Amino acid sequence: MLAINSMPDHIHIFVGFKPNVLISDFVKEIKVESNTFINSKGWIKGKFSWQEGYGVFSYSHSQIGSVINYIQNQEMHHKKKTFRQEYIEFLEKFDVPFEERYLFDF
Repeated sequence: MLAINSMPDHIHIFVGFKPNVLISDFVKEIKVESNTFINSKGWIKGKFSWQEGYGVFSYSHSQIGSVINYIQNQEMHHKKKTFRQEYIEFLEKFDVPFEERYLFDF
């Protein structure tokens, strides 16, 4: 774990991966375990669950400091742009083709 920070509508988790780790398995475990934990604590009214889907982006070792800084400053960052704007910018920056109808429910 290199950095983690959350906003009301999304979370950023920055980790280092070994090539034998499947990102889909990692994300699934985070979602399942955090659902169980949050619901067992009764931290929200009703039942907590994550939305389907996730976004994963890769960075080089030389970018670690700037990515950590970005994640740690989410509250200030989102005063300037919404999660939707941010996510679409990431998709475009990383040349990920997408159709807006398949994006997360914002």
